Amino acid sequence: MEYDTIAAISTPMGEGAIAIVRLSGEEAVEIADRVFQPKGKKRLVEVDSHTIHYGHLVDRKENQTVEEVMVSVMRAPKTFTREDVIEINCHGGLVSVNRVLKLLLNNGARLAEPGEFTKRAFLNGRIDLSQAEAVMDLIRSKTDRAMNVALNQMEGRLSTLIQKLRQTLLETVAHVEVNIDYPEYDAEEMTHEMLLNQTSYVRDEINKLLVTAQQGKILREGLSTVIIGRPNVGKSSLLNSLVHENKAIVTDIPGTTRDVIEEYVNVRGVPLRLVDTAGIRETEDIVERIGVERSRQYLKQADLILLVLNYGDDLTEEDERLFEAASGMDVIVIVNKTDLEQKINLERVKELAENHTLITTSLLHEEGIDRLEEAIAALFFQGDLEAQDLTYVSNSRHIALLEQAKGTIEEAMNSIDMGLPIDMAQIDITRTWELLGEIIGDTVSESLIDQLFSQFCLGK
Repeated sequence: MEYDTIAAISTPMGEGAIAIVRLSGEEAVEIADRVFQPKGKKRLVEVDSHTIHYGHLVDRKENQTVEEVMVSVMRAPKTFTREDVIEINCHGGLVSVNRVLKLLLNNGARLAEPGEFTKRAFLNGRIDLSQAEAVMDLIRSKTDRAMNVALNQMEGRLSTLIQKLRQTLLETVAHVEVNIDYPEYDAEEMTHEMLLNQTSYVRDEINKLLVTAQQGKILREGLSTVIIGRPNVGKSSLLNSLVHENKAIVTDIPGTTRDVIEEYVNVRGVPLRLVDTAGIRETEDIVERIGVERSRQYLKQADLILLVLNYGDDLTEEDERLFEAASGMDVIVIVNKTDLEQKINLERVKELAENHTLITTSLLHEEGIDRLEEAIAALFFQGDLEAQDLTYVSNSRHIALLEQAKGTIEEAMNSIDMGLPIDMAQIDITRTWELLGEIIGDTVSESLIDQLFSQFCLGK
């Protein structure tokens, strides 16, 4: 199956100007040639690589024209999959693109599995596993910053660093083995000091990657941000202001929001998975009570809390309980409705907020939202993400493997510090080399590869 010819629609389904159907495999050009009627004299099997041709697709069995198309011919190995690739540009639309795909399947192609084009690029050695995963990160990017991180990984920045670390470990292990197995040869003796220097270098580089991991993961997955507060303090207005759209109903009636509302929003390059919760309070309304309970569940899972208070109301016990509920979490306190007469005790609010950021806003008059956006960006990125020379780790699988690799290399360093025989440290060094290899796919199992590529969209 890995070497047959596959076909899939590579553009989103629906109406559009153009859709693309892609073929990849040994018979890609021959299959396309069977159904393509060129405007010129040359058949597709006769044309040069990396050229595009106008004509029609024809169902020869039915003697029927299927579509007017432009066909790109790209021959191996200079293609995405390192196989012969055909891309057929047809009119966008459900009927049109499905007719093209059906025609190709009827003439010898097999429907591609999710992610199979990228999987073939990996299996054929064009990209490694971390680069393949970056393809999906690029597609799912929600901000420019997230896209830049994915692009750097797709171009091999992370792969290059991992390969460098693995080579250092490999040379270290080889040196140890030469000393152990062939002591009669005039090889430089691997001393404890030399071994400690090599392992310290690898440990420090892994630490650098893990330092960027939190920021990278936020860029990849989004920051789970929950808006909490008593009813009618302006939570839904805050959601609408950040989204720049009226997503939530805003009224003066307490308890308008009875369920959670989720929305993705880009705040100064930070992707927020924004959740507007039902006002947390004791209520006899059964529907609102379910919403309040859901709000409490979301609160436990949040990366960031936006705690909203009312400038025109006295601080209540319910407000203070919200501070307690958000204790130990990243919180930005927002005192809204500064257009009203002040009743809230701001000094008490500052005491409750402790070291957390405090912002005053009047969402009715669109005042203070810029300061809030700056505070969100500063809280998590503090300008560090602007360093273009840093390599960012954003994938949970990569982070977990780096954490394990850090543990095993530190075990090796402990063995060296304790003066144990060098070959004892060699076991942990070898395990570190294997764990790093799982990131780029050199030492990964076939089942994991299948699982990873199954998460890709069809046609990619």
